[in-house]
Amino acid sequence: MASGSDRNPIIIGGLPSQVPDFDPEETQEWLDSLDAAVDERGRERARYLMLRLIERAREKRVAVPEMRSTDYVNTIATKDEPFFPGNEEIERKILNATRWNAAVMVSRAQRPGIGVGGHIATFASSASLYDVGFNHFFRGKDEGDGGDQVFFQGHASPGIYARAYLLDRLSEQNLDAFRQEKSKAPYGLSSYPHPRLMPDFWEFPTVSMGLGPIGAIYQARMNRYMHARGIADTSKSHVWAFLGDGEMDEPESLGQLTIAAREGLDNLTFVVNCNLQRLDGPVRGNGKVIQELESVFRGAGWNVIKLVWDRSWDPLLAQDRDGVLVNRMNTTPDGQYQTYATESGAYIREHFFGDDHRLRAMVENMTDDQILHLGRGGHDHKKIFAAFSAAKAHRGQPTVILAKTVKGWTLGPNFEGRNATHQMKKLTVDDLKGFRDRLHLPISDKELESGAPPYFHPGRNSEEIQYMHDRRKSLGGYVPTRVVRAKPLALPDDKTYATVKKGSGHQSIATTMAFVRLLKDLMRDKELGKRFVLIAPDEYRTFGMDSFFPSAKIYNPLGQQYESVDRDLLLAYKESPTGQMLHDGISEAGCTASLIAAGSAYATHGEPLIPVYVFYSMFGFQRTGDQFWQMSDQLARGFVLGATAGRTTLTGEGLQHADGHSQLLASTNPGCVAYDPAYGFEIAHIVQDGLRRMYGPEAEDVFYYLTVYNEPIQHPAEPENVDVEGILKGIHRYSEGTSGSIPAQILASGVAVPWAIEAQKILAEEWNVKADVWSATSWNELRREAVDVERHNLLHPEEEQRVPYVTRKLSGAQGPFVAVSDWMRAVPDQIARWVPGTYQSLGADGFGFADTRGAARRFFHIDAQSIVVGVLTELAKEGKVDRSALKQAIDRYQLLDVAAADPGAAGGDA
Repeated sequence: MASGSDRNPIIIGGLPSQVPDFDPEETQEWLDSLDAAVDERGRERARYLMLRLIERAREKRVAVPEMRSTDYVNTIATKDEPFFPGNEEIERKILNATRWNAAVMVSRAQRPGIGVGGHIATFASSASLYDVGFNHFFRGKDEGDGGDQVFFQGHASPGIYARAYLLDRLSEQNLDAFRQEKSKAPYGLSSYPHPRLMPDFWEFPTVSMGLGPIGAIYQARMNRYMHARGIADTSKSHVWAFLGDGEMDEPESLGQLTIAAREGLDNLTFVVNCNLQRLDGPVRGNGKVIQELESVFRGAGWNVIKLVWDRSWDPLLAQDRDGVLVNRMNTTPDGQYQTYATESGAYIREHFFGDDHRLRAMVENMTDDQILHLGRGGHDHKKIFAAFSAAKAHRGQPTVILAKTVKGWTLGPNFEGRNATHQMKKLTVDDLKGFRDRLHLPISDKELESGAPPYFHPGRNSEEIQYMHDRRKSLGGYVPTRVVRAKPLALPDDKTYATVKKGSGHQSIATTMAFVRLLKDLMRDKELGKRFVLIAPDEYRTFGMDSFFPSAKIYNPLGQQYESVDRDLLLAYKESPTGQMLHDGISEAGCTASLIAAGSAYATHGEPLIPVYVFYSMFGFQRTGDQFWQMSDQLARGFVLGATAGRTTLTGEGLQHADGHSQLLASTNPGCVAYDPAYGFEIAHIVQDGLRRMYGPEAEDVFYYLTVYNEPIQHPAEPENVDVEGILKGIHRYSEGTSGSIPAQILASGVAVPWAIEAQKILAEEWNVKADVWSATSWNELRREAVDVERHNLLHPEEEQRVPYVTRKLSGAQGPFVAVSDWMRAVPDQIARWVPGTYQSLGADGFGFADTRGAARRFFHIDAQSIVVGVLTELAKEGKVDRSALKQAIDRYQLLDVAAADPGAAGGDA
């Protein structure tokens, strides 16, 4: 971990514009010296001198303005490159075999009758970057710690599989089952890095563009957090993220760079593969993406290492006394560089070097073939090693390496640098022959002409394979590898949940506060308490969690270097290097990245963490839904709280805060167990079961989503004969009707349960209807179980047919059934087909708006009086109530007049 003195000061650089000149004579001497250098030696020489002065000033820790962009050359000078410790000849042979097998694997996956696709150009461009990492940098997990965390670029997965094949980690049968995960099970290989699909191999899912970069930043931060809190020694772990230059256009790629710089995450290195191409064409055809990214990362406070040219350019740059070559490099746009990658040496001589006699003179003794092979730095092992070494050695800042490559490198003229190369998946026989010759592989023409091209393996006892095994052994094991070493946690007994189960008495509290009370009790547990990781996007006070500030404290690696304005208050804002609460600012994406890193710590570092992420429910699944899929894919665990849930409980905030659909979005995520509890005792059982399922002896790879509300209600004590199974499976009868003679059933969830209780009373007193009220704690889990039952019945017709839980649970109840919630009707409608009787739902469909809670519920017709009319309507359809009662009820309760509704409890804001 970097010390405080190594980290960026509050102000980076800067000129003393308001400081008086105490020695004007000395100042003038310096200015005269600069003028003389310009007049006598020219601007280029003066520029060089200034740059060297700035470099020396930084070495002496003199604050000078940051240069946002430097020349289009390598950051590390040739004279400063370290000794390369590897055997470059052997490594080149290894890389050639890997390149071949990666391309052949994808090409074979395109054989007739299969045609599942794949990508080969991305790995072809970045193969050398990975190879140097595998041979010299990426630490494995054999030493018992988490090793390094490597976020592989998703489209490069064929190359990672190809290397694993050479190491006997995968077989030829595996390679031929690429993208055929079910039909070729158990040998199938996932298209991209998917831990859920290959849980012993991949660690981090990355192919959804932009999620790799943000995930890597927060993984590096989580490593520091765990180390600071004494949970795991992560001091040796380094996070590597391999990314694409086109991927940098995603907002998640660059949006959180400053937190990495602010917290001095020198355990983090981005390697951006700048092959200058997107999927359709140039990333910056008229510009220079490396220069642009350099400015962005420098401005954000990162250390930037540019790896532009390979060693073949070194002699030319050494001759460039006038700076004409560097100027040509600086001014040539990326689109033109891509053209050079597809043209001949003669073309490059004429168009790059040809219009300046000094440039022509530099290459006059070079052949066209030598000019053609003036290469890019991302393909040079020694240059890459120098860049990686510098990144690992740098202190106080995260590092980005901007490595220039050619997309489709070595695949031949039909692939290299072509706009369509990303979509090209199959090599022709001529392509294969040229590719083989380029890689110097002993494969005959006959083998290439007689069917599918063969894989190449130099032999288990070959020098190359032994070298690979030796390098991985010295670095602590094979990468990528996912290992789960975590042991089950000792979970609290029932006493911990007793307070919440007692209810709130005469006090009215929201379900959010009921959860917070339970969380306080859980965090007091000696074994479990330290493992909770609280996460919120600048909303702890909104959710009543400021009470945690003095005890749990907010994590800040620099501590609190100021006097808090509320330091004299009981709930003062308190930061600490060992703080337990992650305050990620106004960034749901950052919070979700923290959630994922914490939720997968049981596998990454062998130490379970229990993240509790609390947010405005509207800004959860809707805003960061892709990351919740990433969470499921990464097999992360934890609790997600959609606070201030519902479309009508936060009506003071208006449309954009009114969530009536996150439960529906949650239902689409197979790894998400979603609940909509009404009372504290339900929350207690759900959380207790969640801890068991996620952290107990038979831990499951799921995460829990609970929607909780900000509306104060009186929470009843847990019923004596509470139906725990029903609570956990999704529905239990909370209140049985006691009067009236016409039976009906009301199903409600969350904040709607009290409305249903009120409707039950009105129906009994005014309409002779005896309605039972059921608390549907999870519409989603009821549907999920029913779908599983139907799938089983479909495939096992000879067996006794199973009955869904919701059907069995409601089988003895006399309908009709009316469902109500503060969600759109599609949420409760999920169970409609399995309800044993007439079913109707009421819901908050449409846009939210700002008004009182009562007015909003009357508008959506989900309040108690609307429920009454809904039940009467269904009874009228069955002939159990005269239809004249419907108009009578509508008029009596003024359902068409929004203003006539009881405003309800105050506090519809945050």
